[in-house]
Amino acid sequence: MANLLNGTNGSDAQSGDLTLTVLGCGTLGTCILSGILSSLADLQQPTLHAQQTPSGLSTPAEDLPTTIPRRFIACVTSAPSARRIEKTLAPLTDRLTVLQNENVRGAAAADVVLLGCKPYNLEAVLAEPGMRAALRGKLLISILAGVPVAQIEDTLYPPHGSGSGMDAAEEKQPRCRIVRALPNTASMLRESMTVIATSTPPLPPPLSALVTWIFTRIGPVRAINPALMDVCTALCGSGPAFFSLFMEAIADGAVAMGLPRKEALFMAAQTMKGTAALILEGEHPAILRDKVSTPGGCTIGGLLVLEEGSLRGTAARGLREATVVASQLGKGVQGVNGTRF
Repeated sequence: MANLLNGTNGSDAQSGDLTLTVLGCGTLGTCILSGILSSLADLQQPTLHAQQTPSGLSTPAEDLPTTIPRRFIACVTSAPSARRIEKTLAPLTDRLTVLQNENVRGAAAADVVLLGCKPYNLEAVLAEPGMRAALRGKLLISILAGVPVAQIEDTLYPPHGSGSGMDAAEEKQPRCRIVRALPNTASMLRESMTVIATSTPPLPPPLSALVTWIFTRIGPVRAINPALMDVCTALCGSGPAFFSLFMEAIADGAVAMGLPRKEALFMAAQTMKGTAALILEGEHPAILRDKVSTPGGCTIGGLLVLEEGSLRGTAARGLREATVVASQLGKGVQGVNGTRF
């Protein structure tokens, strides 16, 4: 088994094979595994190793990390969850093991561990006897919303004298390296916007490449200062709900004017998708808006009504509010929304 943190590799790692374990393999964990497995299947297609360009020249395929996961363990707590994962992922690989209520065993067998449990189960999962030893010297990637790296470290390695049971010898043992990542619900379509918190000290290049490779299996990735993870939680994590609300509202308007709801939702979704594609290609939203706003036309009339209703300010305030709530939830504050005005 590979020790990724000190650079010593076992025979499996030397052959490019790592084991990835997902602790708490729910919807996001399953999506990430599905993306990786689909990508591994694509790597077997020779056309991906040299893609043809319009000029007839070939371009190299994506650069791979030195080692990538090729064996997988999904840890769950219930039989229905185990059946769901097997039904979803078994057709993609014969190198998947599903464990029920055996988190320590799964972590011990891994080179890389993805922490995907519910945030409120963090302590129960990491404080399980043997977990600290199972994670020793390994890479632990957390996708827990609102849970900073410091909180995970304090859970795994409580300060001396806190009654954690860590003796002097255990405190001298190598710790795991913790990385925080934030994918979103579009992972199931491999259209996630994943934000990875930069680490201090920085991850070694091979580890950084591995983490990036894992999450680019489900969509684009950006590395962000940890201090900005709360706003990223609001923008990327809560964003699908915000955009859905606007889409539903705009479709309601179309329904009110006689368009069938099914058609209205489809048209609204496709229009939003096309607009997003234009912006991702470099078009600035303000310029795009101006291009569509013909003098004296219907677009400028509708825009003015939206501006009169403070759509811009209200949307920005909603994002700011979600950021504040995310920061408080990350500190363990309960009932945050009930105290906000």
